[in-house]
Amino acid sequence: MLQDYPLPAEAAEFARLIKKRLEEARGSSRARETVTVEWNKQPLHVDVVDLPLSGLYFNPATHRIRAQRSHDPERDKKLDYDPYGDEAQDYLKFLLQAEPSNPERRDPDFDKLKEDLKEFGQTDPGLITSHGILVNGNTRAAALREAGAQSMRVGVLPESFTWSDINAVELSLQLRDDHRREYSYINRLLAMEEQAAWGRTPEEIAKEFRIRVATYEQDRWILSVVRDQIARSKEGSSALRMVDFEDQQEKLKELHRAYKALSSADPDRAEIFKETRMSAIILDFSKTDIRFIEDGGFRDTYLGELPASLETATEEGNAVAVPGLGVTIPGASAAVAAARGLTDQLLKAKARSKASSVSVVSDDERIKAKKVFEEAKSAFEDALDTAGREMRVRKRKQQAPARLADACADIEQCVVELVQARASRTLDEEAFDEAVIRLRDSIKKLAHQAGRGISQPGDGVAWLLDAAGAAEGTS
Repeated sequence: MLQDYPLPAEAAEFARLIKKRLEEARGSSRARETVTVEWNKQPLHVDVVDLPLSGLYFNPATHRIRAQRSHDPERDKKLDYDPYGDEAQDYLKFLLQAEPSNPERRDPDFDKLKEDLKEFGQTDPGLITSHGILVNGNTRAAALREAGAQSMRVGVLPESFTWSDINAVELSLQLRDDHRREYSYINRLLAMEEQAAWGRTPEEIAKEFRIRVATYEQDRWILSVVRDQIARSKEGSSALRMVDFEDQQEKLKELHRAYKALSSADPDRAEIFKETRMSAIILDFSKTDIRFIEDGGFRDTYLGELPASLETATEEGNAVAVPGLGVTIPGASAAVAAARGLTDQLLKAKARSKASSVSVVSDDERIKAKKVFEEAKSAFEDALDTAGREMRVRKRKQQAPARLADACADIEQCVVELVQARASRTLDEEAFDEAVIRLRDSIKKLAHQAGRGISQPGDGVAWLLDAAGAAEGTS
């Protein structure tokens, strides 16, 4: 959510330097360098000046690392109450250099950027507020500092710009087709949420992000699921973080599509399906493995008896009162409650096992959590292996009928095109005759295989055998 940050302690002094450099640039006889940004759907041209890197501040509100801020909750707090202090600025620099999906690792793309700047220098200017806070170019500023540069070329926004204006300009720049490094997935979702909080319609946001409205609605659903998972993972001081879901984009999108299709027919079964798939996502199974969880029957059919550490209560949920109406609706069924209970256990276990310090989770708690996680992983591996084998058998059984259905569709289309060709007198009769002969030969081969081992053929196969026999007699 949008937050207004205070100005840096040295803001007034640095603002004077910025103002002086701008006056010098505007009064110079040389051609002025400008950078164009979009503001209120209109182009805004701002002057570019060269400023010392030591005076520029990383932007605590930047969308680029918003999800990653949760990597270290204690350091994240510093960004709220002292965003321009050394500790907060060091944390921002650390996150700008880190991999979006795993901030514990340094991002190779950052090192490539640093080497590029060393070799070729800065090509595109950054963008700052009138007090020296970076709006665009935070990562470049971090790389330039590491590369040993002393200054950075930056465009300067008008003094009247509010934090709302600053965020809007940053977002428009990052969504351009030519930007070098896209927002990470969760950061895009957070940026969409922020836009919605400003009162923008789904149609406007979808256009801004260059996606369909249906995709925007899917992304909002996914963000709500991620927030729900984080809330359910919380136990004591441990909880999962936004960044823990960065690599789950495709799995969550497939979950949304399948869940929506199921929920219209059987809401309870859809909830069980969603919870079971989320359990598999939490356990870090691959996208191809998770697809074996096809509907809400996976748990009963394949998981069987869970280890004692994973058994969950199966009592039905309490009835829920509807405020203002004086009525109640039934709570979750026993099966839904059990599926949610299993997911909750895994969420808490993952959060405890990933906790970074003993002050959050003791060593004993971490060991117990890892044991629960490993037992669940083993149970799901066996279940997914069995489900995968059965799915492959089903697909083999369905391949021949599916091929024949496709061939029927092609023949039906051929009928339409044959009528059109005759009407326009464009039919190549010789080529058509040769194609029909190939069809006759194919039917003979199909009949030969279909008739093998079938003592009492059904109506379809019986017709095929008769047709092939007739074709044999006329060939």
